[in-house]
Amino acid sequence: MKIFLIGMPGSGKSVIGKQLALHFNLPFIDLDTAIESAEGKSVQDIFKENGEAHFRQIEAEQLRELSSSSTGFVMATGGGTPCFHKGMEVIKKNGVSVYLNVPLPELVKRNSKSSTRPLLQDGDIENKLAALLAVRATIYSSATFTIHGDQISIKALIALLRK
Repeated sequence: MKIFLIGMPGSGKSVIGKQLALHFNLPFIDLDTAIESAEGKSVQDIFKENGEAHFRQIEAEQLRELSSSSTGFVMATGGGTPCFHKGMEVIKKNGVSVYLNVPLPELVKRNSKSSTRPLLQDGDIENKLAALLAVRATIYSSATFTIHGDQISIKALIALLRK
């Protein structure tokens, strides 16, 4: 089984992904970490030094490479992964996708604590998140499953995936 967690920055993909991987006894892959390993630098540095277009290209390459694996996994994708270079098509072709749909106020709260997300640097985080969500929501909502709420639980997610 290959499970791809998608959603906005701060939706809990990495936290929930690690728990799901443990439950299903599957490896956990954080796509941003895989990108950092491949490039030898942080996501922030890739954005700063090479720009978003370069980052999205590397992201797409890593997604395709990791998705083609014959072994199952749980992957926390980046917030933009499904939205660039046919990422959602790759995800749907290779496994089950789950959209962690967290309300905007909760996303603002979670992202206000972190300054490491390149697209949320400098300025009004709420407006930036709202603009990103407006663009990405349609793509996210095409996931195999959607789970709503700021209190997304591992128990609810396991029940959903067992259907």
